[in-house]
Amino acid sequence: MTVAPLVVTIGDPSGIGIEIISKAWMQRDSNKIPAFFLLGSLKTIEHYVKTTALTVPIMEITSPSEAASVFSKAMPILALEGTKSIAEEILLSIRRGTEFCLSGEASALVTNPIQKKRLYDTGFNFPGHTEYLASLTGVTNQAVMMLACRELKVVPATIHIPLKSVSARLSEELLTHVISTVHRDLQSRFGIATPRIVVAGLNPHAGEAGSIGVEEIEIIAPTVKALHQNGIDVKGPFPADSLFHEAARAKYDAAICMYHDQALVPIKTIDFDGGVNVTLGLPIIRTSPDHGTAEDIFGKGIANPTSLTEALKIAAEMAAKTNG
Repeated sequence: MTVAPLVVTIGDPSGIGIEIISKAWMQRDSNKIPAFFLLGSLKTIEHYVKTTALTVPIMEITSPSEAASVFSKAMPILALEGTKSIAEEILLSIRRGTEFCLSGEASALVTNPIQKKRLYDTGFNFPGHTEYLASLTGVTNQAVMMLACRELKVVPATIHIPLKSVSARLSEELLTHVISTVHRDLQSRFGIATPRIVVAGLNPHAGEAGSIGVEEIEIIAPTVKALHQNGIDVKGPFPADSLFHEAARAKYDAAICMYHDQALVPIKTIDFDGGVNVTLGLPIIRTSPDHGTAEDIFGKGIANPTSLTEALKIAAEMAAKTNG
């Protein structure tokens, strides 16, 4: 079966997105990068390629099917014209990329970082990429964010909320949705027949039998027990401070964490440059580099493309396992 190319969004061109995708293309042979095409205005891309002093050749294509034949000699660009602002171009790139994935013309969506304030100023009313993609694909349940590298997959049950609000946000309903989504997508997207999932506690020592907190007893443990009885190989809650060393990681395929930093600190410690953001629970495959636009180093030519390179490779691996 021939796998369709990946589609890459332009992201915010005032950040490092165009630089790192250009570098990823330049490393296509040494890093075994799968064929992709970039969605954006040809004028914008040409301008920012020159701004970063890159010598990457680019070639316009008119359909995703042309990307594979062009990829060996130039970075394929499917041009998006007629937008009136950078914000419009960013959002159109995301919309068109999603449409190509839904139609099967692209096998997966890889999104370059966006500067959300630029979009908010134009009336964009989604917290970020994940929620926007859920809306575009008709998903009404909360999409699930996984951070993945070669040594670890972690999922924060709650994401961008204050730490003081985490306990109130946790519920059996939320954890059931997150754990079930992870279980399903590990099977369907990663090819793991029987995923092994562990769940971290919220409190130190996983609450220590209720003496340091009761969320483990009242919410987390009952959810884990119910899902385990329904056939999901899930265990916990475990103290978070003992879940991420090498021997512990060998015993599971993904760890569910209760809040943002509980998940992101271990993965960024293990592989700061190579972590990838994977959105679960969508009808399409979507990955992205696990960093922002890095506007402070824009135009300096020093941006590290490793996270984007890994996002491309993991997206292709997921597409191959899904199509297989």
